[in-house]
Amino acid sequence: MKHPKSYDSTPEIRKRMSKVRLKNGKAEGILAKRLWHSGYRYRRNYRALPGSPDIALTKYRIAVFVDGEFWHGENWEVRKAKLKRDREYWIEKIEENMARDKRVDGQLIDMGWIPVHFWEKQVLKDTDGCTAEVICLIESRMTPAADKEDI
Repeated sequence: MKHPKSYDSTPEIRKRMSKVRLKNGKAEGILAKRLWHSGYRYRRNYRALPGSPDIALTKYRIAVFVDGEFWHGENWEVRKAKLKRDREYWIEKIEENMARDKRVDGQLIDMGWIPVHFWEKQVLKDTDGCTAEVICLIESRMTPAADKEDI
């Protein structure tokens, strides 16, 4: 089943879907600010990299993605069984997103970057833990070669 170019939807569905944010979400903003205040500089939604990471620490070649649980398939087998409306469409859509995430991660790794994924709720509930994980990766990348700007 291919995705239709236009959708038959109600005004309520259009209104609800218009609120879905693709970038500059609350969780990624919180994580980005925490990294900034820790002294680490980054680019937001960096389009020069595959997947446009939410936070790209170019000096350390670390790409951080804050993924929405529904859109990126957290606990997918359980969620998939619970889908009721437009089941075929959503299964295809979410599985395409998951496949794209894996493909983008592979491209980033091939380019010498470390992709890091956090679930949105994980960032909101444990911002300190997520920040510490990124800082740990940064510290592991701090070598004389990593001190120069790569991009």
